[in-house]
Amino acid sequence: MNLVLSRDSQVKTMENTVANAEKYFGQFCALLAAYARKTAKLRDKSDLLVKQLFDYANTENPELQRTMKNFAEELAKVQDYRQAEVERLEMKVVEPLKRYGVQFKQMRAEMKRFNSVRNNEIKQLEKLERLRQKSPSDRHTISQAESNVHKASVDAARTTQLLEETIDEFQKQKLKDIQKIFLDFVTIEMAFHAKALEVYSSAFQNLDGYDLERDMEDFRAKLHGASGNQDARPASATNSSSTLPWSTSNQSIQSTLQRQEDSEDDSEENVLQDFSDSEYEPIRRQLNSGTNHPRS
Repeated sequence: MNLVLSRDSQVKTMENTVANAEKYFGQFCALLAAYARKTAKLRDKSDLLVKQLFDYANTENPELQRTMKNFAEELAKVQDYRQAEVERLEMKVVEPLKRYGVQFKQMRAEMKRFNSVRNNEIKQLEKLERLRQKSPSDRHTISQAESNVHKASVDAARTTQLLEETIDEFQKQKLKDIQKIFLDFVTIEMAFHAKALEVYSSAFQNLDGYDLERDMEDFRAKLHGASGNQDARPASATNSSSTLPWSTSNQSIQSTLQRQEDSEDDSEENVLQDFSDSEYEPIRRQLNSGTNHPRS
């Protein structure tokens, strides 16, 4: 009976190991899948913003038009990186966690089989004890019961050994996998943010270099032209589709607009907020000090 109690303690540890892994791996899987979906939704919202920036740029004066279209192009690049982030999260983080669902079912089946063998051993032991108490002189029956107990104990010992080996291998693989899954998660996030920082730095420099006075000169010239004066700006300067580097045939813009066509229409209200120019002054000084971020 002491041996049975010892096995019970072992099985309790095994059951707790599997149960805890199943609980937390399931939660990790659900949360990280939601994380990937939210990231994909952010990508879709940003795609809509890119489209709106292009639409707005086409209504503005040449300098702001050029600046806003360059900015939209940079933002589109970030969404291409975000698309890659989503795909990698699903492949390297969510899918490995999903596969553990099958493994947990297999482990529960192994535990159930062992419990059946263990219960048979306990049943045979209890039967032997009752015979010894009720018929202590019936040596034949008691001997048969002892033989049954021995068989049940051998079977339980063999099953316990197999279960120990299975749980040991499961635990080792689980620890390796949880390390790799979160290493991949961090690597994916670092790669995205590093690339995004490069592009956002370029976008900041582009916006910071906007020449407001040139647009004001153009605007005033158009006002005077309405009274009979010639436009002070050359006509070719306003025809951006053939001369500027931010043509919408760019691959990043095409992929962005293609994703936008596949997304649902957004009915949420867009909230506009004014930002103090002084808030960006430290960033501007750092960027103008000579640090250049290469465009990817």
